[in-house]
Amino acid sequence: MGYTFLEHTADVMIEAYGASIGEAFSFAAKAMFDIMFDTSRVVPRQSMKIEVSAKNLEGLLYLWLEELLYRFDVERIAFSEFEFTLAEKKSVMRGIGEARGELYDPEKHSRRTEVKAVTYEEMLVTKTSNGFKVRFILDI
Repeated sequence: MGYTFLEHTADVMIEAYGASIGEAFSFAAKAMFDIMFDTSRVVPRQSMKIEVSAKNLEGLLYLWLEELLYRFDVERIAFSEFEFTLAEKKSVMRGIGEARGELYDPEKHSRRTEVKAVTYEEMLVTKTSNGFKVRFILDI
């Protein structure tokens, strides 16, 4: 499983795949950070727990990615490893994630593209014959 960058006119469109929702969400996060910098140079020295709740899977994906981007922007943590677990509760879905990384160092991590925001436009979470596929657009 993994992710693919798709053609888009002005922004970046990504499809991520996984055997489970959690794996697809984890690859989605990895793809977003790979757009931003070289994640292969990030050492997972610290871990951060992230919990999100939404009424549907698309909302959950949006909030997961937005929270990770927020943590990077505010706390300057460059993430490179991700785990996500889905916990459904009646009308509200809850996700518990973990992101691992280290303080961002522009000299070490080779900044690529600035991601301004995750957009809800064309966001999609679907079940496939191999698991799950998620699609989303990043505003750059």
